Amino acid sequence: MNLFNVYPLYNITPVSAIDCTITDEKGVEYLDLYSGHGVISIGHTHPEYVAKLKEQLDKIGFYSNAIQNPLQVELAFKLGKITGLDNYSLFLCSSGAEANENALKLASFHNNKSRVISFNNSFHGRTSAAVAVTDNKRITAPINAQQVVAFLPLNNIDLVEIEFIKGDISCVIIEGIQGVGGLDEGTPEFFQDLKKLCAKYKVVLILDEVQSGYGRTGKFFAHQHHNIKPDIISIAKGMGNGFPIGGILISPDFEASYGLLGTTFGGSHLACAAGIAVLDVIENEKLMDNVIQVTDYFMNVIKKVPYVKKIKGKGLMLGIEFDFDVSELRKKLIIEKHIFTGSANNKNLLRILPPLTIKKDDIDTFILALTETLEELKSQTS
Repeated sequence: MNLFNVYPLYNITPVSAIDCTITDEKGVEYLDLYSGHGVISIGHTHPEYVAKLKEQLDKIGFYSNAIQNPLQVELAFKLGKITGLDNYSLFLCSSGAEANENALKLASFHNNKSRVISFNNSFHGRTSAAVAVTDNKRITAPINAQQVVAFLPLNNIDLVEIEFIKGDISCVIIEGIQGVGGLDEGTPEFFQDLKKLCAKYKVVLILDEVQSGYGRTGKFFAHQHHNIKPDIISIAKGMGNGFPIGGILISPDFEASYGLLGTTFGGSHLACAAGIAVLDVIENEKLMDNVIQVTDYFMNVIKKVPYVKKIKGKGLMLGIEFDFDVSELRKKLIIEKHIFTGSANNKNLLRILPPLTIKKDDIDTFILALTETLEELKSQTS
C-alpha cells in the first residue's frame, strides 16, 4: 500500500529532536523555526514533558469519557489559572478542527440559528463544520443547505452589523491572528466593537486560538491583547507539544447537558498528561516572558536584513513579507542552511513559528542565514 500523496515532501528524515534542534538520519542538525505549524510550544522532547508521559503510560493511556479522569480536572484547573478564565468550562477533544466543529455546534444549539460569519483568508480546520468556514479558496462549501457562511473583510465592523441585522447569524468565528491566511489580524478597535455587537444581537463570539494561543504572542491568548472575553475559545496546536489534543473554553453563559457534545479520544489520560506538562513548563520557565524578550530582539535585528517589506503578526507568530514569491528562499533555507520555516497562502510570506524556548543566539543564526540566502538569490537574478 502507498501513502495518499497530498503533501509535497522534502528529502529529510528526522530521527531525533531536542528543544529547537532536529537531527536527521545523516546526523545533520536543523534549526526548527516552524514547530510543525506551531505545535511545539515548550521545545522538542522537553525532559519534564517526556517524564510526565512515560509516568502516565506506565499506568493507563486511554479510557472512555464515561468514567472519571482526575487528570481532566487538573488540566482544567491549571488552564483556568494561567489564562485568568477560571469561571469558564473546558471541553476536551483531539484537534483544532474538532474544537472548532464543537464550537460551531455549541453556538447553534445555544441560539437555534445556523449562519456563520468568518473572515477573508480565514482557516478553521478541515473537517465537517470546520471546513465550512475555511476560506482557503479550495474548500469553502457549507456543511449543509441550512448552514451558510458569510466571508467578510477584517476590520470592517459596518459589514458585520449588516449581516447581524438579518437576524439569522448564530456566531462569528475569528482567529486571534490568521495563520495559514497570512498573519493578518483585527485591530483592537475591531475586536472590541465585534464583542459589543455580538452581545447586542445575541450572536456567539468564537475566538479561534488554535495556533495563536498558548503563549505564542506573549500573552496566553492573542485576543487578550485587545481586552475582550469571547464566548468560546478553541485551542489545540501548542496544547500538547506534539501530542494530539484540543478543546474549547466555554463561558458561564452556556449550560451543559448530557449528550450536548461528544468525542472519542478527547481528554484521554495521556493527552491530559501532555497538556498538564505543557502548562507547568510554560509557567515554571516563564516562557511567555521569553517570547516577549526574543521578539523584541528579533524586531531589532530583522531591520538589518535587506529586501524585507513588512513584518506581520505578534510574538513568535510572525510573517516576514517580501515583494517576491518566497518558495525558493524557503527551500534554500532548509536544504542549504538547515533551517525550517513555514509558508502561507500569501506566497510572499515566510512564516516564523519557533518553539517558545528559542534563544537570541538562534535568532542570530537565522538572520545571518536569511541575509546570505537573500543576497545569493538576488545575485542570481541580477
